[in-house]
Amino acid sequence: MKIKRAVQQLLAKRIGQNKVLLLFGTRRVGKTHLLKAIEQTLNIPFLHLNAEDIDVLNILENRSVANYERLLAGQKLLVIDEAQVIPEIGKILKLMIDTFNDLTIIATGSSAFDLSNQTGEPLTGRSYTYFLYPIAQSELAATENILQTKQNLDDRLVFGSYPEIFQLETPNEKAEYLKNLVNSYLLKDILHFENIQNSAKIYDLLRLIAYQVGSEVSLDQLGKKLGLSKNTVERYLDLLTKVQILFKLSGFSSNLRKEVTKSSKWYFFDNGIRNAVINDFRLVPVRQDMGLLWENYCIYERIKANNNAQTGAEYFFWRTYDQQEIDLIEKKNQVINAFEFRYGEAKKKAPAFFVKNYPNAGYKIISKEDYLDFVLGKI
Repeated sequence: MKIKRAVQQLLAKRIGQNKVLLLFGTRRVGKTHLLKAIEQTLNIPFLHLNAEDIDVLNILENRSVANYERLLAGQKLLVIDEAQVIPEIGKILKLMIDTFNDLTIIATGSSAFDLSNQTGEPLTGRSYTYFLYPIAQSELAATENILQTKQNLDDRLVFGSYPEIFQLETPNEKAEYLKNLVNSYLLKDILHFENIQNSAKIYDLLRLIAYQVGSEVSLDQLGKKLGLSKNTVERYLDLLTKVQILFKLSGFSSNLRKEVTKSSKWYFFDNGIRNAVINDFRLVPVRQDMGLLWENYCIYERIKANNNAQTGAEYFFWRTYDQQEIDLIEKKNQVINAFEFRYGEAKKKAPAFFVKNYPNAGYKIISKEDYLDFVLGKI
């Protein structure tokens, strides 16, 4: 199945603008395939380099105009895969983009914490940043009809939507792929660049988060269970966010006393990764955690759809100290919409305190019977 990624068009329209286009995404999420798809549509000379090739790395590290003139003579587009492995990559990209006025550079990184740290200041005003996530339901609309989408829902709730999952036939094949992905690829950059000696603690932290998806998390409690300080837990969670394995929702408030603001909820960017972390690939009919999987799925699909549409939406959860709560608050252009996720029974009224204090906010229950417009970003 050939699936066109939404970010392809966003990148393509920037080519020719003499900018650096930074593309972040986890390993195996399809960055290289996306870049090749872009290159095939262009009618300009380009050079595609993989920074994990030692010869490429040696050439790029020689930071001089003369060296880059030899390398880039006649090129209109330079693509650098896995650019985060290059020391001082920000200064290298700045020199290139300042020297060659008709050059566009696409630099990919599987670890935003390293590439973004290196490119931030040198590329101020010279770059655009994009994110490539596992395939979004909104990107599948061109390849399947509504009936097929609903038939595939249970599979996606369990196995997620990393590109290679769509090429595998059986549940066992998908489970083995995801376990290998978690064990061999996803944490590679954290462990390498951040020099974390005890990788087992990172995996243990992910397992604890996997069982607490959609619940408020105490960093102190996580630290006690793991034998780590609160600051170390916070650092690990920050790293897991920057490699796009996890994301966080903070509490929403308009400074009303009863609203909780200091807690956080954590989610996975892909259900398949969450299930691989705890090695639980039971199919939907026998699972006890469908509410958790449903909430996780709906929120990350919404984020992907909004990201692809570049809406600039912000996301929060909402709770009061007397336990009135809402799963997701979405703030877009100062407009507030509230969403609750119910895999089964969909009837529930909005909390009275929320209705009273946010009378102009929208409120909707998202169930498996009417979820598509939500995950496609149409409502």
